[in-house]
Amino acid sequence: MSSVGLLYVGAVLFINGLMLLDLIPGKAAAAMNLFVGGMQVIFPTLIILQSGGDQATILGASGLYLFGFTYLYVAWNQLTGASGEGLGWFSIFVAACAIVYGILQFTMFDDPVFGVIWFSWAVLWFLFFLVLALGKDALTRRTGWFTLLLGIFTGAVPAMLLLTGTYMTGAVEGLIAAAIGVVVLVVAWILGRPRATARPRTAAAT
Repeated sequence: MSSVGLLYVGAVLFINGLMLLDLIPGKAAAAMNLFVGGMQVIFPTLIILQSGGDQATILGASGLYLFGFTYLYVAWNQLTGASGEGLGWFSIFVAACAIVYGILQFTMFDDPVFGVIWFSWAVLWFLFFLVLALGKDALTRRTGWFTLLLGIFTGAVPAMLLLTGTYMTGAVEGLIAAAIGVVVLVVAWILGRPRATARPRTAAAT
């Protein structure tokens, strides 16, 4: 994934996390999903058309469509009021693909850090599947926090490292990335605990 595209993936994940936390309305988040979704469909198409049939280039660009179609799907649902089941079932397909892309980062591209990042995205899409397709509403806030935090740690941070030429990958960096991913999931799980409901007052004092 290009560093520029990754930066805006971080931005839209941050926005969608806020939407899942009910901090911004869905229609307010739709614009960013349209912008980034469109970018993540147009850019890989241009890359593939200019690849000259190079399989490594085509493979690298193909994963961008998973993001593009997800964000366009989110925008469609928010603007039309459509239910989320379709996006939820699409998300389990994307989660499975993300696992494959993660494995390929280890085996073909020798990039453990992005292998871990792809695996963390697989977890995120699996959460979308649980919330949207299976109706696990109790996970919505946890999914929102995880989405928001991944926007920072798998989008904005690595994008800035790539843009400034300071990105490094290897076994040690991969282990650090995996540890950060676990911490992010735990923090999201804690912050996203369902809000406690107030106990009803007794009808009369004893």
